[in-house]
Amino acid sequence: MVPIAPLTLRRLAPRPLGLHLSTAAMTWLSSLGALPSSKNGSPGSSSLRGAAPDLVAQLAQAAPDALRRAVVAEIAARSHALAAGIEAYRQHAYQRAPTDWRVIWREGTTSLLDCGGGGDGQPVLVVPSLVNRGYILDLMPERSFVRALSGAGFRPMLVDWDRPGAVERGLDLDGYIAGRLLRCLDVIVARTGKPAILVGYCMGGLLALPLALLRPQSVRGLALLATPWDFHAERADLALGLAAQARMWMPAVEALGELPVDGLQALFAGLDPLLVVRKFMEFARFDPGSARARDFVALEDWLNDGVPLAAKVARECVVDWYGANATAAQRWKIGGEIVRPQAIRVPSLVVVPAQDRIVPPASALALARVLPDCARLEPALGHIGMMSSARAPAMLWPDVLRWMAPLALN
Repeated sequence: MVPIAPLTLRRLAPRPLGLHLSTAAMTWLSSLGALPSSKNGSPGSSSLRGAAPDLVAQLAQAAPDALRRAVVAEIAARSHALAAGIEAYRQHAYQRAPTDWRVIWREGTTSLLDCGGGGDGQPVLVVPSLVNRGYILDLMPERSFVRALSGAGFRPMLVDWDRPGAVERGLDLDGYIAGRLLRCLDVIVARTGKPAILVGYCMGGLLALPLALLRPQSVRGLALLATPWDFHAERADLALGLAAQARMWMPAVEALGELPVDGLQALFAGLDPLLVVRKFMEFARFDPGSARARDFVALEDWLNDGVPLAAKVARECVVDWYGANATAAQRWKIGGEIVRPQAIRVPSLVVVPAQDRIVPPASALALARVLPDCARLEPALGHIGMMSSARAPAMLWPDVLRWMAPLALN
């Protein structure tokens, strides 16, 4: 029995809670400070007049005390809604059921899970990100990409990285890819007698890509789902800003041996600082017994059940990838060799979710352009929605399975 389930008996999320609460408070309270500038003729009012003349006219006619009371009441209403949403989430009855997948290999805190029932179907090595738990690929029975693979006759095997232990805190990306992941692939080939199809999701795609270069004879195909490559292709300012923040933190990260989950969440919250606040205010209006509420809780449990990054890996990912764009600049090395997608000699598939706000489509499309034998899918889905939404099983997964079907070996 392999219970890869989040601990939801006491939800402390959304993480980091203090950051989200303080961001909301500072944003909303700043409205009070801005009230004088909303009056006609006050500093800053010219830009407001140009953007919303009707609003400016209404503000000019409002009594100052009444306007202030209205703003205070709105801040209080939003604060109560946010608190209600967070409490409703923390008290929700949903619990993820444990799986019965077998562990067929383990090294340190890394496990390889056989999700295909031990059958003789074409093996598929499914590689998730190092910073999120792999059960996003099996969020619930009706939203399970690995179960879709198994139902189509494949034998999916999922890497469960888990949180770094004492050994893992000393690993770099080379240790994870040319070490742990390579040994996973070797175990699959030895057990099944067949080369595997590699499927990497998000950062997992960047872990799977070098594997196809290190062991070409053990790989039948390579599917990269929402995988970044050119980190400066779109909004380079955000990538550089993320890297700059990470550099300031690195001395503390190296002293700890890892970048904690709350630190990771804080870094990426900068992409949309009020996203979590908006989500939980909306959740306060959900019927707790609805499928909509259950789906929200299931996804939030996964989002808040992250995995720390080993310190060396954190530096490579955030500073080298986001800051220096080492991947697209052809300066990223694994196993002593530069990772060159142009050298991949197996069929590949790149899935670029058109509504992806985590990996900009331009970043993933850059990878599709340099892979030699590459098919491409651009579903109208988001980065996480391609694995978790109600639309994904019909909108995307059948197309991925159709691409994989000719690669299966009897």
